[in-house]
Amino acid sequence: MPTNTRENGFETLIVDWLVNQNHYEQGNNGDYNQEYAIDETRLFRFLLDTQKPYMDELRILESETEKKKFLDRLSKKLSDSGVVEVLRKGFKYKHRTLEMYMVLPSEGNRDAQALYDKNIFSVTRQLQYSKEYGRLALDMAVFVNGLPIMTFELKNQFTKQNVSDAEGQYKKDRSPAELIFSFKRCLVHFAVDDSEIRMCTELKGEKSFFLPFNKGFNDGAGNPPNLGGIKTDYLWKQILTKPELSNILENYAQVIEEKDEDTGKKSYKQIFPRYHQLHVVKALLADAARDGAGHRYLIQHSAGSGKSNSIAWLAHQLVTLKNANGQVFDTIIVVTDRINLDKQIKDTIRQFMQVSSTVGWAKDSGELRQLLDDGKRVIITIVHKFQFILNDISDAYKHKKFAIIIDEAHSSQNGSLSAKMNIVLSGNVYNDGDELEDKINSLIEGKRMAQNASYFAFTATPKNKTLEMFGKTIVDENGNPILNEDGTKKSEPHYVYTMKQAIEEHFILDVLKYYTPYQSYYHIVKTAADDPLFDKKRAQSVLRSYVENQPYAVKEKAGIIVEHFHNSVKNKIGGQGRAMVVTSSIQRAIEYYYAITEALQARRSQYRAIVAFSGDANYNGQTLNEAKINGFPSSQIEKKFKHNPYRILVVADKFQTGYDEPLLHTMYVDKGLADIKAVQTLSRLNRCYSGKNDVFVLDFANDPADIQQAFERYYKTTVLSGETDANKLNDLIDTMEPMQVYTQDQIETFVGLYLGNAPREKLDPIIDVCVEAYKALDLEDQIAFKSSAKTFVRTYNFLSSILPYGSHNWEKLSIFLNLLVAKLPRPQSEEDDVRKIIEDVDLESYRVVAQDTIAIRLADEDAEIDAIPVKTDVGIPVPEMDTLTHIIATFHDIWGNCDWTDEDKIKRQIADLPDIVKNDEAYQNAMRYSDAQNARDESDRAVFEAIMKTMSSGMELYTAFQDDMRNSNNQSFKKWLLDMVFNSTYRPGGDSVHPQV
Repeated sequence: MPTNTRENGFETLIVDWLVNQNHYEQGNNGDYNQEYAIDETRLFRFLLDTQKPYMDELRILESETEKKKFLDRLSKKLSDSGVVEVLRKGFKYKHRTLEMYMVLPSEGNRDAQALYDKNIFSVTRQLQYSKEYGRLALDMAVFVNGLPIMTFELKNQFTKQNVSDAEGQYKKDRSPAELIFSFKRCLVHFAVDDSEIRMCTELKGEKSFFLPFNKGFNDGAGNPPNLGGIKTDYLWKQILTKPELSNILENYAQVIEEKDEDTGKKSYKQIFPRYHQLHVVKALLADAARDGAGHRYLIQHSAGSGKSNSIAWLAHQLVTLKNANGQVFDTIIVVTDRINLDKQIKDTIRQFMQVSSTVGWAKDSGELRQLLDDGKRVIITIVHKFQFILNDISDAYKHKKFAIIIDEAHSSQNGSLSAKMNIVLSGNVYNDGDELEDKINSLIEGKRMAQNASYFAFTATPKNKTLEMFGKTIVDENGNPILNEDGTKKSEPHYVYTMKQAIEEHFILDVLKYYTPYQSYYHIVKTAADDPLFDKKRAQSVLRSYVENQPYAVKEKAGIIVEHFHNSVKNKIGGQGRAMVVTSSIQRAIEYYYAITEALQARRSQYRAIVAFSGDANYNGQTLNEAKINGFPSSQIEKKFKHNPYRILVVADKFQTGYDEPLLHTMYVDKGLADIKAVQTLSRLNRCYSGKNDVFVLDFANDPADIQQAFERYYKTTVLSGETDANKLNDLIDTMEPMQVYTQDQIETFVGLYLGNAPREKLDPIIDVCVEAYKALDLEDQIAFKSSAKTFVRTYNFLSSILPYGSHNWEKLSIFLNLLVAKLPRPQSEEDDVRKIIEDVDLESYRVVAQDTIAIRLADEDAEIDAIPVKTDVGIPVPEMDTLTHIIATFHDIWGNCDWTDEDKIKRQIADLPDIVKNDEAYQNAMRYSDAQNARDESDRAVFEAIMKTMSSGMELYTAFQDDMRNSNNQSFKKWLLDMVFNSTYRPGGDSVHPQV
C-alpha cells in the first residue's frame, strides 16, 4: 500500500506523534461540549483527580443544574480574562479557587512533579466545533485539562495546497463568533503545511493577521531542509512537547492591555512568542545557567524582531534562574534609551509575578540605591541617566550578581559609560586614603568587564566596538579561533535575526523598494573683483552647502514635498499617511517648517506641519524653540502627529532613532546620511500597519550607492574583521610626546591631585600651562596633537574594558588628557578659511529634478566591518589650490551648468570617471607592477564597471557607450572616453597624481 500523501495522512502523522511520543491523550467529538467550547470529559477528570474535596464541597457535579452554573461561570471567565490567565491563576468559584493547571516543577521537587503529571494534554482531530453547523470540522485542536489552547488547519503540498490555503480557510470559514475561535478563548491558531507555519492570536475574518512561525533559512524566511523528516516537524516534535508547551504557557503567553491616552479606551492584544524569540530567550537562559555571572552575549535582532518582548521575557526569567550554585543573579538591570520599554516590561512581568515588589524604575542614583536595598529584582533605567547614576553608587554591591540587559547596545556602550558601569558593579572603587598606585590599580581593575555581572546586549545595527566588546570569537569546527593573517580574531553576534528575514517575513517593510534620488542643477557667479585661491575640494563642498541652504532652494524643495505629499502620500494607509522631512541642522529645519507651512497655505491644504529639534535657536533675530513655533509643548509632538491636521514632521537630529510611528509612510531627506545613521533614519518608515503596503523615500542629498552600502552592513549577519590593536596607543603617544605639550611630572602631579579630590585651584594651573604650550605649536602640530589626544582617550576607554592587562601610564595619561582636551582651543587657519568663498559668489539660478525611482537591492551576504580605527596619520592634507573662477567652472561641470539638459548629467558622470577608475585596486596594481598594455586593459574594465553603476540614475551614458555613439565626424564616443580616462589617470608606478580632465 503506498504512502498516504493526502491531507488526512499529514494529520495522522502529527496526531500519532503527539500521542505516541509526546504522551498526549487523543480525544473525540463525544468529549467536546460545543456550547462551552471545552473538552468537558477531561476538564472534570482533571478537577476530580487534583481537587476532589473542593469539587464535592462545591457540589458542581451534583446535578445538571449545578454543572451548568459552573460551566456558565467558567465560560464567562474564559471570555473576560482569557484561557491563559485562567490556566495560570486558577478560577474562583463561590468561596474556593480551583487550580486549572499544575505548574512545571523545579528540579528535584517530587511532589510538584507528581502534581504536574496530573495535567491532561490532549489532541482531537476533525473537531466538530459548531453547535449550529454540526458538520463543520477543524483539522486538529490541542487542549490542556479540557481547555482549548491551539487550533490547527493543515495543508499538504502534495495535494497542491499550502499554508496560504490554510490561512485563507481561517479567514473565510472559521468565524470568530464560534466560541473556540473567539478572542482569548484559545491562545493561538496555526496554519501549517509541510514547509511553513503561520500563526494568529486573534481571528477577525479577512482582517486576521498571521505571523510566520518559521526557523528561517539562509538568514531569510522559510525553513531549512530537514534531512530527518518534514521541514515543519519542529512544531510537534519540539514546541508541542509537554515541557515546552508548559514553558510557553507559564513564561511567554500573555494578554496585554493598551490604553488610548486621549479617549481612555482600552484594547487588548494576545501574545504568543515567535520562533526566533522563543529560541533566543531559551538559549540565553541556558547560556547564563551554564556560565554563571561574568559573561557577555550579543544579540543582533533586526527592527521588527519583537525585541522589546524578548527583553521583557528574558528579564523576568533571569529573576528566577538557578543553577547548581543557586540563584544565578540577584538583580536584573535593564538599560534602555526608550522610556516606553519600562511600561512594556512592567506589563509583561505583571502577567507572571507581583510587579510592585519586583520591578523598579530608577531615574537617579538615590532611587537606584533604594531599589537595590529594597530588594527589587528588576530595575529599569534610561541610558542617559544611567551614567550619572553610576557616578554616585558605592562599592556596597560588589558581592551581588547582576544581569545587565542593554537595549540598543550600539548607543549605550560608549567607552566612559561602560567603564563606569564596570567599576560600580565590580566594587573596585578606591578610597580617598589609598596610595596613588592603589587608586590607579582600582581604576584599571574596575574598568574591566565586571566578573559579578553578565551583559546581554541587544541591537539591530552592531558597531565594531559593540562586536568587539560583546560578540563571540568565530571558531572552526574544532572550536579553535579562526585567525587573520596578522593573528587577530574575528567576532560575530551570538544570536541573529536578520533584516533580510524580517523583510521577507513581512514584519517590517523594505524602505529601499521605492527610492527616488533628486538631482540639483544650479548656476553660481563670482562677485569678487579679484580671483582668490581656495582648496578646490573643500570649496566645492562648501559651495554646494551654500546653494542648498539658500531660501530659494529650500522653498523649491518644500514645494516638491507638499505636492508629492498631497498627490502620493496623504491617501496612503487608509487616508492616514504621514511624512517626515529630515534636515541637516536646526536652522534648516526651521526654514523648511516655514516654507512647507507657506506651501500648504498656498494650496489651501487642510494639513499642517510640526517641527522638532532640541533646545533654543536664534532665527532671524528671534529666540525660537519647538513649543513656540508649534504652539504646544514638546512633550505632545508624538501624540499630535498621530492626529489631523498634523501630517508632516520636520526634524533636526530628533526622532531619527527609536521612533516607532506606523502611520509614517514617506521620508524626504535633505541631510547627508552614512552607515548606521542612514539605516536608523530610513528605518523609521519600516513599521507595519494594516493597509500599509509600501513606503517612499525622496532623497535630495545622498547617492543611492552610499545608502546601499550602509544597509548592506546590517542586512544579514554583521561580522567584525579583526581586533583593535592596543599598540596603536603607543603610536599616539609617540605622536604627542615630541611636541612637549606636557611632561610626565605634570601628569603624575595632576593625577595625584585629581584622584585625591584636590580643589580646582590646584588643578587648573597645570592644565593651563599645557594649553599655552599647545597654542605655541604651529597649525599642523596643533591638529595632530589634539586629534591624537582625543583618539587616545576614546580608544583607551574602550580597550580598558576588554584587555586582560592594564597599564598605569595609560590610565594616568587618559585621566590627564580627558581634562586637557576640554580646554584646548580649536585649531584655526585664517589663510585657509574656505568658508570665505561664500562671500565672493552669488546664486544665479537653481532647479531640482527627480531621477528615476529605483529599488535598491542589497547583497545577500554577511558583511564584515573593520575593527576600531586608531588614526595615526593625523595632520593637514595638502590642499589642491585653484582660483575661484576655475572652481566655479569645474563646479558647473560636475553639478550641472544651467542649460538644464541631460548633457549636464553626462558631463558630471564623465568628469567623475577618472577619479573612480584611478582608485580601482586592480588598475593601481597594473600600473605599479605591469606594463602599459595591461594597465590599459584594467583601465578599460574599470571604466565599463563604473558606467554600469551609473545606470541607477539613468541609461543615457551607458547607451552611448555600449552602442558606440558617433558624432558628425564619425568619431567613436567609446574610444574617445576610454582614451580620455586612461590618458588622464595612467602613471607608471601608480603614483597618486590628481588627473586633470
